[in-house]
Amino acid sequence: MDRLGRLRVFVRVVDCKSFTKAAETLAIPRSTVSIAIKELEKLVGARLLSRTTRSVIPTHDGVAFYEQCSRLVDDYEEVEGLFRTAHAELRGRLKVNVPGRIGRMIIAPAVPEFVSKYPNIALEIGITDRTVDLQLEGIDCVVRVGDLADSNLIARRIGDLDIINCASPDYLDRNGVPVRPSDLRKHRTIAYMPPSGGKPEPWQYVDAKGLQSLNVPPSIAVDNAEMLIACCLAGLGLIQVPSYDVREHLRRGELVEVLPKYCSPPMPIHIVYPHRRHLSGRLQAFIEWATELLREHINAPAIAEKTRASRKR
Repeated sequence: MDRLGRLRVFVRVVDCKSFTKAAETLAIPRSTVSIAIKELEKLVGARLLSRTTRSVIPTHDGVAFYEQCSRLVDDYEEVEGLFRTAHAELRGRLKVNVPGRIGRMIIAPAVPEFVSKYPNIALEIGITDRTVDLQLEGIDCVVRVGDLADSNLIARRIGDLDIINCASPDYLDRNGVPVRPSDLRKHRTIAYMPPSGGKPEPWQYVDAKGLQSLNVPPSIAVDNAEMLIACCLAGLGLIQVPSYDVREHLRRGELVEVLPKYCSPPMPIHIVYPHRRHLSGRLQAFIEWATELLREHINAPAIAEKTRASRKR
């Protein structure tokens, strides 16, 4: 068995958690599976699997090795398919990461459409607002809101999210409605704090003089967009938030927009992925699908792809 064959056997054993089941799905003898794993462990110089009476699980080295192997096997199978037919179905694993609110409100409801169109792509979706390391964590692409840090990654700008100021009717009944930014010093505010650490983001707005940052110490700081909105709904203070995040709350009267003439600048939204000369077909398919989906929801015009990112939340 060649090296690629051993890698394919190893991946299948980890997926099945069993030598016997892996052999059955690959239509080869169980003894062939055992020999392939022994040869692979000897080749890499590390124990990759831990065997128990009930199952087979990867060791610490095996987990790291599996992440790389599964990607190699998936990529090879996709390339191999290109030569079978010009209309070969896209297949293999695709690992993406999206912010919590976008994942729940936009991506998740539309996933059935993607799965129906690409049934052989095994989609893994992670949800977090923190900065992730695509290469270290084996992620194919991420959707990110906010300015991007300098990196060698490719960032496709999808559009911009309008930011609004809002509060609950209960809070405004108790504390009054601010008319100008200086009024915020008499109010309670809730700030977003980046999950990766750092200071709470300042209250910002644009006026005739340009971008302004107001020194208003927040009453509460949170590192999650869901928590930010939940605190606002609970009447704990004012927030600055992308308008799409609170569209339904505004429609139902659960939140009220304030200071409409003094909003923070729009926040860019990007799809970010590693710099590769040739993207896999499954990644290209997801990028095109997600781009169209997100642009539809944020109503943003098409913006050309750029090859470097400037700043990152």
